[in-house]
Amino acid sequence: MIKKRLVGLLSHAKKYIVYNVLWQWIALLAQITVIFTVAGLLEETLRGTAGSKEIYGAAFILAGAMLLRYFCDRMAVRASYAAGVDVKRILREKIYEKLLKLGTSYREQTSTSEIVQLATEGVEQLETYFGRYLPQLFYSLLAPVTLFMILSFVNRRASVILLICVPLIPVSIVAVQKFAKKLLNKYWGIYTNLGDSFLENLQGLTTLKIYQADEQKAKEMDEESARFRSITMKVLIMQLNSTSVMDVIAYGGAAVGMIVAMTEYGRGNVGFAGTLTIVLLASEFFIPLRLLGSFFHIAMNGMAASDKIFALLDIPEQEEKSGEIIGEQTAAQLENIHFSYEENREILKGISMEFPAGSFTALVGTSGCGKSTIAGILMGRNRGYRGMVTINGVSLDEIREQSLTSHVTLVTHNSYLFQGTVEENLRMAKSDATVEELWNVLRKVNLEGFLKTQEGLNTKIQEKGSNFSGGQCQRLAIARALLHDTPMYIFDEATSNIDVESEELIMKVIHELAEKKTVILISHRLANVMKADQIYLLQDGQIEEQGNHESLMEREGVYHKLYSYQSRLEQYGFTGKDTKWKGVSACGNR
Repeated sequence: MIKKRLVGLLSHAKKYIVYNVLWQWIALLAQITVIFTVAGLLEETLRGTAGSKEIYGAAFILAGAMLLRYFCDRMAVRASYAAGVDVKRILREKIYEKLLKLGTSYREQTSTSEIVQLATEGVEQLETYFGRYLPQLFYSLLAPVTLFMILSFVNRRASVILLICVPLIPVSIVAVQKFAKKLLNKYWGIYTNLGDSFLENLQGLTTLKIYQADEQKAKEMDEESARFRSITMKVLIMQLNSTSVMDVIAYGGAAVGMIVAMTEYGRGNVGFAGTLTIVLLASEFFIPLRLLGSFFHIAMNGMAASDKIFALLDIPEQEEKSGEIIGEQTAAQLENIHFSYEENREILKGISMEFPAGSFTALVGTSGCGKSTIAGILMGRNRGYRGMVTINGVSLDEIREQSLTSHVTLVTHNSYLFQGTVEENLRMAKSDATVEELWNVLRKVNLEGFLKTQEGLNTKIQEKGSNFSGGQCQRLAIARALLHDTPMYIFDEATSNIDVESEELIMKVIHELAEKKTVILISHRLANVMKADQIYLLQDGQIEEQGNHESLMEREGVYHKLYSYQSRLEQYGFTGKDTKWKGVSACGNR
């Protein structure tokens, strides 16, 4: 019932647990004082010996004890809240720190939706574990012992009977624990799978609508929801049944204690006040454990969530890197690189490439040949490769992620734009950039005129830039990359799925950038790579051909055939009556 690793991880919250238990214990003493005072006053009243002095004295004690109990209850709630806040803060910091250590490759180990669920619902469950369950557990051990020690002076036999009945509740809790743990682990597994499906379907809703596949996905979601509903009902039934058992034990134990107390009263072994005190306090033996039982199921859910959190925190990390990329220019080299996403499907099959400092290199080839995989390796996202990757002579395995990202910038076809303003999105690349620097990069991508007709740098951007056109989004992403100003740039299909005008503007920026930076351009459209110093044509994870545009055309190999095919297709778009084919490549990305 106590997870040592969890308690050790959140050791800072221990003091709030101690405070909570202490305040509850003092409140119990105040409650005992109230009961003794009321019972004594009633006995004196029945005897006719209660005068004004006794009544006023009892009233004063009752008022003081009740105020003390109220104060203690408030302080216990405050301590519980403080423990919960501390736990949530520490756990979310731990999850965040872990993601930072895993870096951009974290998605190789776990899904984004599971992390979101653990950082929200999972952490909330653990708030109850620390804020309510653990304090109640320790108080449940302390309260019966305190009551026994006090009531044993009233009547030892009744006190012993009540104390003996108390452990029956923990026994029932332990009996339920093994079954509950298995059931709650299954519950969390189904819950996270449902979250994965929901997030994926939500992100791809437009695509599902286009292909009219939303109904099929809705049916699949209904099936997953039905499984989740079924496991949830099983959890609730388990909680209800175990709660009923604990109620029977608690009330039955209190009843037994009351009967023994009244029997002792009948025998003359205890007075009226003592009997009434035992009867009124009998339930206090069991109420703390009864509350513990109600928190137990939430705590078990929290412990199941903690297993998931620890699984995330236990994901192996790479050793701390200390290597730095030195030099104003950046060069990269790949030697005999092998890479697989799946065990039996190799994507890169021993390729070697060079990207000299200040050069303009292009990677071309059909979809699935490994171009974007190479970009992922250079950015440190794809780590499970074999071979050697060096940047400025330093092995990529030794380079700190901060040093890598300060020297290499990746721009993809779907670079993310955050909800906010244009200025906020740009300043992610350079927080201390001047207003003139911001307008300068916007001018280069031909967004200055458009934004000045809007709200300038304060123009609002919706999530993923949904209020901008595809071309405008991509040009803004390019502007952000230019502001980052790194020695090397990788453009991974940066001109894909945009209009011809935006493509021409972006390619102009890339060509200007290639005059002073190291540029790697990944493209399906060969017309965009004609000015490259070196072109690598990949096919089935291997380098089929390499050279500049002129040498590859003279060779009349695969590159020549692909370029000629695309040229004819584009010429058809320019000369044909139906201009909708304008700019379409052989791979269908234009």
